[in-house]
Amino acid sequence: MLLKELISQMTLKEKVGQLNQRLYGWQSYEKTADGIQLTDYFKDEVKRWDSLGVIYGVFRSDPWSGKNLETGLSKEEAFQVSQMIQTYIAENTRLKIPVLLTEECPHGHQGIDSITTPTNYAAGSSWNPALYQAAQEIVAEELREKGAHVGLISTLDLCRDPRWGRTEESFSEDPYLAGEFTKAAVNGLQGEKSDSSLAGNRVLATLKHFAAQGSIMGGHNAAPVEIGERELKEIHLPMMQAGIDAGALMCMAAYNDIDGVPCHINKHLLTTLLRDEMGFEGAVMSDGCALDGVASQLGKAETAALALKSGLDISLWDNIYPYLEEAVLEGLLDETLLDEAVYRVLRLKEKVGLFNEAPEYTALTAAEKEARNVALAEESMVLLKNNGILPIDTNKMKRVALFGPHIDNIYHQLGDYTPFKKMDECITIAQGIAEATQNRGLDFAATQGSFISSAIPEGIEEALKIAETSDVLFVTLGGSSARDFSTEFDANGAALSGSNEMTSGENIDLADLSIPQPQMDLLKALHGTGKPVVGIVIAGRPHLLTACLPYVDGLLLAGYPGQHGGRAVANLLFGASNPSGKLAISIPDANGQLPVYYNYRDTPFKKDYLDLAGQPIFTFGYGLSYTDFALTNTQVSQTETGWMVSGDITNIGSYDGAEVIQVYAKKYSKDVLPRVKKLCGFDKIYLEASETKAFEIQIASSELTDFDIEMNRRSFKDFKLQVEIRGEVLTFDCHN
Repeated sequence: MLLKELISQMTLKEKVGQLNQRLYGWQSYEKTADGIQLTDYFKDEVKRWDSLGVIYGVFRSDPWSGKNLETGLSKEEAFQVSQMIQTYIAENTRLKIPVLLTEECPHGHQGIDSITTPTNYAAGSSWNPALYQAAQEIVAEELREKGAHVGLISTLDLCRDPRWGRTEESFSEDPYLAGEFTKAAVNGLQGEKSDSSLAGNRVLATLKHFAAQGSIMGGHNAAPVEIGERELKEIHLPMMQAGIDAGALMCMAAYNDIDGVPCHINKHLLTTLLRDEMGFEGAVMSDGCALDGVASQLGKAETAALALKSGLDISLWDNIYPYLEEAVLEGLLDETLLDEAVYRVLRLKEKVGLFNEAPEYTALTAAEKEARNVALAEESMVLLKNNGILPIDTNKMKRVALFGPHIDNIYHQLGDYTPFKKMDECITIAQGIAEATQNRGLDFAATQGSFISSAIPEGIEEALKIAETSDVLFVTLGGSSARDFSTEFDANGAALSGSNEMTSGENIDLADLSIPQPQMDLLKALHGTGKPVVGIVIAGRPHLLTACLPYVDGLLLAGYPGQHGGRAVANLLFGASNPSGKLAISIPDANGQLPVYYNYRDTPFKKDYLDLAGQPIFTFGYGLSYTDFALTNTQVSQTETGWMVSGDITNIGSYDGAEVIQVYAKKYSKDVLPRVKKLCGFDKIYLEASETKAFEIQIASSELTDFDIEMNRRSFKDFKLQVEIRGEVLTFDCHN
């Protein structure tokens, strides 16, 4: 279809309709005794514009939308409603332009009958983008089979302060690692980069949030961001560039400002940097109701014109982009700029196959989906401490006990932006360990002992009765992003006040990252029995774990491991799999140390406080294994496209396992302060016990650059490459 010819046929009102994404999509249908019906709410919006560009969240299911397993849409019902929507638009608009349906999928689709994967905070610790990409292929297929076309996914938010409640949506504190996962997200959702239409099991990826949302002041959600251009370009733009290079055609602007200018009306950010310098050719979407906040200072028509001229194409729920029509008529906005935005929206519809037939595909089986999800959960878990208790030697055990607030509630292990789940499709921590013990002929007992943030009356006493007759004690520690119907919500869906169990998630920021006291009381009581204790940290952000360490013999960080996380946890504890995760976000020793990210600038300063060391208790890249590894024949060499690190790695222990070889650049600048070290390459390699494999890690020239005093990009001249695996560091001098 000739898109520009189609635009020439459109009225001003129809064009504005293509840029408005005003509907809360779950209000577009209702279930009645006569079947599913489209609502007047939906029909009135179609009539208003004689056109409809984009609808958000038709299939969303959660306490905010109020759509549960009964009132929401099953997979089959979702497809039915999507077809009803497209048919109504075809029959009730002049130009019959299909509508894009967008859905949240930060760790799986936020709809019924969808798999929930580990959150980004967990997945980043896998250091395995290929495995994460395989999980995103599941998400894309499940979205498309319901009739959706666009998946909204958080990939651009680096965690620079874990007090921020949305830390769970961050892959890392490092831009290179997060960039590799951003590529994987785009490739998994959209397929490998192509100029043709997406396959029938692929969706467009909307990368969010652009930009620098993870550097908000004090860890406060949507707070000011006070960084300079150099920090913006070095730390917060590489993920978007990685996405663009992979073919991303959509992104979402961030709520925050950058140096006083809101991202939604920041032409320097959305046009000069994003389009002109970074080469983005896609569409930019607003975050929910963000333009309403900007308009409180500027006025509605003025805000609409300024946002569009700045580079914002598609609205979300706000009452501002309806004023684009007025802005054009009053001379505040040139209609040719409106046409450019409409063209970008229509191009997305063409890309996703709304104007033609999408290619066929072979669907994944339920078994394939579960296997991928369990594998990602396993590789995402980080072993932080082990005095030899793990893996559990079942020959020395008769009875295993499990405690903690997370063990039976599946929503405690799923994270924020999670749909209502069918319990028979999920595996809780208690179910996973019960299955593992049964298979090994062990007795098993469990009780919570504590809630997330409050005590259970006589809960500790009940736990101690079980502990006294058990041989090893597992206890979960951490937080939860579980929403429920007691949660109060803002207009954009963020929690205004969480449920009693909610300690993380959007708008749930913490001043204190300590493990809640009721959980610590339980842990100390269990330790007092003299039995071996293994802690399992279930959380969406780094918590302070120093206080826990004296009371545990082993400590496993599981993050939010997804709906099959219970099986993954059990596999690692009992040695069916070997922990291979490495921290992607450093864990502080105390709140007063924050921030503690590893890649700060290399300048002489007093790193320790008078009353506390300045370093995190567990730093970026840290993670133990049940086995050991050694590097030999390691060397670096220059190639046509950058540098190559090569050599051999050997599993010198007695367990099969995987290790991450990490490569950092150091000492790369003299006139501008370099970072202490900068990740520029890595590889995760699986080895059987005693096996040796050769490795080659290509370091791209683009990763060996920074910005000079005048903010011009330049290549490193003299620098060091540092190769690290656990307990071994090799440094090489390099010269371009």
